[in-house]
Amino acid sequence: MASGLTPLVRLFLKLGFIGFGGPAAVIAMMEDEIVVRRRWLTLEHYLDLVGATNLIPGPNSTEVAMHVGYERAGFTGMVTAGSCFILPAALMTGTLGWLYAAYGTLPAVEPFLIGIKPAVIAIILGALWRLGRAALKSMALVPIGVVVLGALLLGLSPIIALIGGSVLGLFWLRLRATSLASLALPVWLAQAAAQDIPLWKLGLFFLKVGGVLYGSGYVLVAFLEGDLVQSYQWLTQQELLDAVAIGQVTPGPVLTTATFIGVMLLGVPGGAIATLAIFLPSFVFVAILNPIIPRLRRSPVMGSFLDAVNVSAVALMLYVTLRLGIGVLTGWLPWLIFASAAVALFRFRVSAAWLVLCGGALGYGLRAGEQLTYLSGWPVVNFA
Repeated sequence: MASGLTPLVRLFLKLGFIGFGGPAAVIAMMEDEIVVRRRWLTLEHYLDLVGATNLIPGPNSTEVAMHVGYERAGFTGMVTAGSCFILPAALMTGTLGWLYAAYGTLPAVEPFLIGIKPAVIAIILGALWRLGRAALKSMALVPIGVVVLGALLLGLSPIIALIGGSVLGLFWLRLRATSLASLALPVWLAQAAAQDIPLWKLGLFFLKVGGVLYGSGYVLVAFLEGDLVQSYQWLTQQELLDAVAIGQVTPGPVLTTATFIGVMLLGVPGGAIATLAIFLPSFVFVAILNPIIPRLRRSPVMGSFLDAVNVSAVALMLYVTLRLGIGVLTGWLPWLIFASAAVALFRFRVSAAWLVLCGGALGYGLRAGEQLTYLSGWPVVNFA
């Protein structure tokens, strides 16, 4: 393996294993590793890449990984970084898909998530602090972020808020620039016989989803429910909910839900085809977009557009963080883990990887202690 690819393999395999919490959390972890610790990119350029991924279909965090790989080692680096980031989640969800098809149940992972989720909130806030300062280059950008955040809080679709904020922001910035100038983004194969589903049709479906999916992996549910449950009737409603749950509780991109579904329906070939198909469009989009981002930045008009996109993207991350925080920080234990993780991150600059691992171990240990206490007859402390 070329020496230039080895750091990409190590980093993105690691991120693939610890990338809990969804796109905002993973983008925050990448920023810590790529900008702060390794200094592969400037914060400003990283922010341009994050903003650009919000303008194309596909999973945002995976596309950021591809962009970073492209920056480091060209097309080969893009394929390497993207594949290494996807691989751990695909293997985990594929294995869980096999277990689900064989036994009809899912393993208990909630104890780990009790500790991981609050730590992830702290990691996102750390990245938001740095990205926000880089995005808000001037006070003229503040109204754009405020408007996008307000639109999201009022219930506007994230992709509409993002694109609308970017376009309106462009006109606002150019109008100001013009005015000032006038003054001076086993059972492995057994399932294939269970349903009469052509492999090519499964692949074509997920290729279509990967090519048009906007708004991060969470929008995937609407696509899957409409076609796989209602139209094709390949899955029941409960099977779909279980598949989405696995995509969310495993690390890495949520779109590896496709791997779970592929394995469940058509065994290993189905999982492989579904995974390849849903992520292939992202590789194509990034390969086309990455080389032109520096040229867009040099153009006064498109540079203003990128500034507006970046501020809108930060506002979107803040909105997601607020929603995550409301759902996660609901008791004294989550707040304690969050506060500890925040201190470790801001004061001692502890790696996001250690925060995730320690949070998961703490959550599992406390839940195990709670169960032992219950069995022993002592009063149980509610950690929620």
